[in-house]
Amino acid sequence: MTKFVLHGGFNKERGFIEDPFFQEMLKDAPAAAKVLLVYFAEREEMLELRITQAKEQFYKNKGLRDLEVRVASADSFLEDCAWADVIFLAGGRTTKLMEALVKYQDLAEVFSGKIIGGDSAGANALGHLFYSKSSKEIGEGLRIIPLKVVVHYSDGSPNPLTDVQPELETLFLREYETVVKEY
Repeated sequence: MTKFVLHGGFNKERGFIEDPFFQEMLKDAPAAAKVLLVYFAEREEMLELRITQAKEQFYKNKGLRDLEVRVASADSFLEDCAWADVIFLAGGRTTKLMEALVKYQDLAEVFSGKIIGGDSAGANALGHLFYSKSSKEIGEGLRIIPLKVVVHYSDGSPNPLTDVQPELETLFLREYETVVKEY
């Protein structure tokens, strides 16, 4: 069973991802947990800040766990994933993340049995389909979780994925909302 911790994104004016998301990712992690930060979607000028923020949040919420945190490299991504107990697919641009991840085969198998966190673009990438609010486009995810994903969702907004693969459930994720799914 793989645990997916999905997050609806954050508002850059309000502040970074809050504690509950990181607590949920670490809740079932081993006492000596290895955490992989995947920042393939982030803009270059924000990369250092976002990595620092994520590390601070993981360490702040680790409880009694010993953590080892590593930043993923495109050159060693599959080895990095094999090493990790917890994999955090950070947000940014979904298309940029998808371009980086589609070249790896069998990511569902690579992620199997691990705790996978996906924030915004990371949540989008895990689904079958996603809606990009910024580009107003529907995209195809990695198809790891059997859901259509809408992040940065606002209550009362129409479902942009209603008529696309109606047999799949749509997961609406509001900013700062965390949802756990296991498959």
